[in-house]
Amino acid sequence: MKKKLNKGGWNLVILGVLAVVIAGATTGVSLAIYHNSGDIYLDRSRPGYLPDEAEIEEGEEQNLEYKLEKSGKIDMEVLEEYLKNLDIEVKAIDAYEKPFGAEALSDDRLGLPTE
Repeated sequence: MKKKLNKGGWNLVILGVLAVVIAGATTGVSLAIYHNSGDIYLDRSRPGYLPDEAEIEEGEEQNLEYKLEKSGKIDMEVLEEYLKNLDIEVKAIDAYEKPFGAEALSDDRLGLPTE
């Protein structure tokens, strides 16, 4: 035997479908606002939202003292050069007093003005 949905059952199905449609529409609108307002570019921690090569300003990438080539083979010479430069960075970090302590994020260390 076939069982028919009563009026309450159809109302529940309609309510579920409308809830999904409304949730999808509001999510789409909020993502469009997020993208069009430019706030999407504030979230640089996510890999898909990093700036494109065209967005990087001239000279912005040269702040690093050493960088590996984007496309190149890695051999012992490149690895030794990298480790040498890494050692320089580690020594610079070690020069700080308690580099990984809570004081590392203090306002004074970060250069933030205090009231």
